Amino acid sequence: MDARLKPYGVAIVIQLIYTGMFIVSKAAFDHGMSSYVFVFYRQAAGSVLLLPLALLLNRRTARSMSFMVLLKLFFCALIGVTLSLNLYHVSLKFTSATVASATDNSAPAITFFLALLLRMEHVKLKSWSGIAKLTGVALCVAGVLVIAFYTGPGLSPVNHHRAFAPHSSGPSPPVANPTRGAWVKWTFLMVVANVAWSLWIVMQAAVLKEYPNKMLVTAVQCVFSTMQSFVVAAVAERDFSRWKLRLDISLLAIFYSGFVVIGAAYYLQAWCVEMKGPVFLAVWTPLCFVFTMFCSSFFLGEIVHLGSILGGVILVGGFYSVLWGKSKESKMDDGAHEDEQVQHKKHAAKDKEGQDHEMDAMQSTEPSSVLPAEQV
Repeated sequence: MDARLKPYGVAIVIQLIYTGMFIVSKAAFDHGMSSYVFVFYRQAAGSVLLLPLALLLNRRTARSMSFMVLLKLFFCALIGVTLSLNLYHVSLKFTSATVASATDNSAPAITFFLALLLRMEHVKLKSWSGIAKLTGVALCVAGVLVIAFYTGPGLSPVNHHRAFAPHSSGPSPPVANPTRGAWVKWTFLMVVANVAWSLWIVMQAAVLKEYPNKMLVTAVQCVFSTMQSFVVAAVAERDFSRWKLRLDISLLAIFYSGFVVIGAAYYLQAWCVEMKGPVFLAVWTPLCFVFTMFCSSFFLGEIVHLGSILGGVILVGGFYSVLWGKSKESKMDDGAHEDEQVQHKKHAAKDKEGQDHEMDAMQSTEPSSVLPAEQV
């Protein structure tokens, strides 16, 4: 593959990986797996992968992590991983993979809104960038409301023979179709999960300024979330027969989420951001919504409703609006910074020119002042 096209291929692969995560996770829940147990096993698999690598590659810097940094990472893991993933997956269990993928597009707008409340962001209401960001937040709220309250006609599944059909002999019956009230509740809980995830992004950004080692920070949070998720699962699922792993889609979902998503996808994201920047990677996020909508219909036999599609489109619009506003603002800031540098260079040049004139003046006056002394 041409080196110039490689980032585009990697960005598409990342969205396909996340699409696979939505599909296999939903299939595991349809087979009766507990969402709380799933989160624990997923984080445990991720810890087994990341912790040895982080310690091996950062042996010298690992000991420099202070107690305060560890405490901050504990709360980051509690809010952004344990709370967010448990709310997200239990909501996925009672809604659909399409809804889960669609609500993910609200994360940038939620992150911007939280950063605005914490005064880490600012809005220029008279500029196009500020208007675009506020419009994006409003569109995200509208998209969530459409998904929650408007179902609309259902689209016939692409494949009527599901590839991941649930077995009736599992430890628990398949998840029944939720009522309208339950659908609204779980949709909004999924948004709450995205709020927790967005808050985690803001909190982690502050921690990374204090301890800028991304891999070690990620590994430590993964270990903390494993311990926290075990406590949550032990309280929520006291029937330990629900913890037993079987050779079915549930085991595939755990390994896929733990190794492929946490391992491969996170590495590919870091590589893509390094090559083309964060905005380039974010632009491809709505592609996951399109992939998931098709794959959930094909592999899971889900009936995709018009309300989910319309809400997803509105959320994508809000996503791109916030993204455009941020990009426009960054260009304006870069332009202002360049203007400051030009002005600084002009002032420096004028100062230098003034100093040269002073030196010339001093040199021109020196002979007249020295000559009488020589004559004496």
